[in-house]
Amino acid sequence: MDLDGRVALVTGGGRGIGKAIALALAEGGADVAVNYRRDEEAAAATVKEIEARGRTARAYAGDVGVPAEIEAMVAAAVADFGFVDILVNNAGIASRGRPVADTDPEEVERLLRTHAVGAHVACRAVLPSMRTRPRGDIVMISSVITRDSPPNGAPYAMAKAALEALAFTLAREERRHGIHVNVVAPGLVDTDMGRRLAKATMGADDIRTLDARFPFGRVCTPEDVAGVVRFVVSPAAGYVTGERLYVDGGGGPGEAIGGPA
Repeated sequence: MDLDGRVALVTGGGRGIGKAIALALAEGGADVAVNYRRDEEAAAATVKEIEARGRTARAYAGDVGVPAEIEAMVAAAVADFGFVDILVNNAGIASRGRPVADTDPEEVERLLRTHAVGAHVACRAVLPSMRTRPRGDIVMISSVITRDSPPNGAPYAMAKAALEALAFTLAREERRHGIHVNVVAPGLVDTDMGRRLAKATMGADDIRTLDARFPFGRVCTPEDVAGVVRFVVSPAAGYVTGERLYVDGGGGPGEAIGGPA
């Protein structure tokens, strides 16, 4: 229970990668605030799974693309738990997969608001309580798209690149407060969004049919990503900050399409 006594806030924590992260942190001993945008039922189910692991959990509604909602959500979580010393900026949306010439600027602004501006607001809101703790951790869930820059994904790539810039700047600013800031960047992941992406870009009605084409004979799972997040916020990563950790099996078909978070 290396995270015992800590409180984590996971944005987009009700489903997919966010849910796996929330459960992994709870298994490590952390209490968890689960943020969701619309799927209240999924968030409630995640809370129950965390409680079944013996930890305290609550669900909080809030659209990360709306600063006022994120500020209110963080304030509620801090009021309920006393502090937040682990923040995982996981919530995100996909772009429409069009070339730059056919992309409306509003789509670019929408993705930047959700991925980067929302994370900035969340970080700013948690820092006062996080600075009072012996250790703080902020993890940004990014994507291999910032490394590989495939075509037809500029809004998503731009948003994730801005998210990473925030992480690396914040890592230097907050190190003196004992706060670690790192980036975890998966490729294609077996989530609802990943399945839609696999069908649209690779013609796969069932994402598991792609397993043989990926490293280690399988597509990345949410649990693969969650395990890395749990590591970087643990005592085992006590001297790690300002780093980007890829979770793509060393590269493969997923890197060509930039798996979503």
